[in-house]
Amino acid sequence: MSLGQVEINFAYVVSTALFIFGLKMLSSPATARRGNMLSGVGMLLAIVVTLLAAGIAYHWVFLGILVGSVAGLIGAYRVKMTAMPEMVALFNGFGGLASMLLSWSEYHQVQQLSTFIALVTVLSVFIGSITFTGSMVAWGKLSGKISQKPVIFQGQHLINAAAFALALLAALFFILSPAPPLGYLVFLAVLLVALAIGVTSTIPIGGADMPVVISLLNSYSGLAACAAGFVVSNNILIVAGALVGASGIILTRIMCKAMNRSLANVLFSGFGKAIAKDAGGEGPKGEVRPASAEDVFYILEAADSVAFVPGYGLAVAQAQHVVRELGDILEANGTEVAYAIHPVAGRMPGHMNVLLAEANVSYDQLVEMDDINPRMDSVDVCVVIGANDVVNPAAVHEQGSPIYGMPIIETYRAKTVIVMKRSMNPGFAGIENALFYEENTRMFFGDAKASIQALIAEFKSVNA
Repeated sequence: MSLGQVEINFAYVVSTALFIFGLKMLSSPATARRGNMLSGVGMLLAIVVTLLAAGIAYHWVFLGILVGSVAGLIGAYRVKMTAMPEMVALFNGFGGLASMLLSWSEYHQVQQLSTFIALVTVLSVFIGSITFTGSMVAWGKLSGKISQKPVIFQGQHLINAAAFALALLAALFFILSPAPPLGYLVFLAVLLVALAIGVTSTIPIGGADMPVVISLLNSYSGLAACAAGFVVSNNILIVAGALVGASGIILTRIMCKAMNRSLANVLFSGFGKAIAKDAGGEGPKGEVRPASAEDVFYILEAADSVAFVPGYGLAVAQAQHVVRELGDILEANGTEVAYAIHPVAGRMPGHMNVLLAEANVSYDQLVEMDDINPRMDSVDVCVVIGANDVVNPAAVHEQGSPIYGMPIIETYRAKTVIVMKRSMNPGFAGIENALFYEENTRMFFGDAKASIQALIAEFKSVNA
């Protein structure tokens, strides 16, 4: 079956519309699943039309679909929720790798390129290579394969700048003279230098900044795909890549704003190392007030309103289901329950939303930071589960703190704060949390899941 250009373009317009509507629906937890499905349908339509129009050997395509589908299904079923961020990093990396290989393959076949095609070819290879190795480093940091601390050495910025300048000069030479054999050698030089830049530009970034890095790498993968679309003259790939690139940049900006830091500061400051050095002072003063399961039960049982504030500790403990169960019990007891979500809680954008959605927490109960803070004074109890830096009052009160100015969920203003934590160890920012020493704070030490199960047992024993 062959398709005319009119039919192909019409199908691409429909796919584009599905992408745009799908992205729009992703802006709300209530419609995100349908938006994801809508975008998937758009991509399926684009792939089918492209294959029908290309006239290629379908058995290789079907083999690739089979292998990829099996690998995707196994990965999706086996991945833990705590490992979701590194899986997203892998997706970003493979997207960049696919764009790089596509452009490389096209150049290998054609070799005689116009100036514009040479430009987008080298651009796709450059961005795709950086995305691939940068994402692999991000995956290694998130999964613990390599240290999550910033890796900083003398002259690092100069080396990165020199590598970038070298790649830029080589790319310029390739654009002006892409013909082999010299053009091919220059092309390979750009590719290798870009692979190195991906590593050296990501290893100085600490684990606390991974939500920003993942967003940025997602944008890179989209830009690489957009450039690859120009290389192979495929309109839908150009559009899809542009949408991913733009949405990734917007998300990166949102993440930076949530951390009160510029993108340059995230990429070049070695934030984690600087904080560790500055955190050696006296730290917050006061008395820590531990609480037992029975103590916390009586506090919650008497509360008219409770706000849960989830953090990475919730994901580590896999406590999302028992949190929802406790929330249901509190609601049955006449308590108003909400879940306050900080934009950078966890290890990737939307990490806490994904966890709570998996536990079937009602979307109406998810409250963003900007909405919960104005009414925090009226909240009877804030239950902080594994969150640390995103609830640290030092961001508001201590001008000398490395996190000063970072927007936080202002839990310290609630009438009572229950902090569920394994120990007094600091979070990714490497500084002590002043919230732990507030007079209205009670520390409920232990594994979050076991602690919440103990609370549920207390409620059930009373209602038995």
